[in-house]
Amino acid sequence: MSRAAGALTVHQLLGRIVYFHALFIEPALGPSPLSGPGSACCNHAAAPGRRAVADLLPDSAWTALVEVATTLPEHFRPCPHETGACCATCRITSAAEAVAAGWAQTEFRSYWQAEPGETLLRACGQAAAARLGRVFADWQTAHCPTLGQLTTLPADTEALPRTEELPLTRELLALWADPTATTRHPVASWLNHCTGLDDVRRVLEIRRNGS
Repeated sequence: MSRAAGALTVHQLLGRIVYFHALFIEPALGPSPLSGPGSACCNHAAAPGRRAVADLLPDSAWTALVEVATTLPEHFRPCPHETGACCATCRITSAAEAVAAGWAQTEFRSYWQAEPGETLLRACGQAAAARLGRVFADWQTAHCPTLGQLTTLPADTEALPRTEELPLTRELLALWADPTATTRHPVASWLNHCTGLDDVRRVLEIRRNGS
């Protein structure tokens, strides 16, 4: 696959995150507390010299991921210094973690009227951080120790949600597991016919009841 085709696929998937977030997640968000400070990024910790936010993110489609994450303050934990000198890959992994955890929490509350467990949120967040972070680092040649730690975490697949439980979050994780696999097969699912989480909940109820 050419680099241009791969970049187009990645941009389409980032656009899908923005679209799903604006249509489904953001309207369902209520006031939320700010998270505690995150860990220092590579450039502000023990491994400086990594490619910086100021060099890689301005005018990049990846900025959209960070913008989505900032609407989820309960989950977004960037470097406490949060400057243009921060490691760009650390910023992307923290944003991806926030998006997946925030989506999982919002979906769970909407469908099940309860709070999700910390194990579910952690598994979704870490899986997204590793998958999106790997794609970003590969295309920008910007690998860092934080990403290496994420990709060596044990895959807690049992804790990840099934499609019939949290379809938006599950699709996010599935698409970014191997983005190049979607190049010739654009994603199309029943989610495209829903206009809000209430629609998604009704579809899930119908499927569970077998009617």
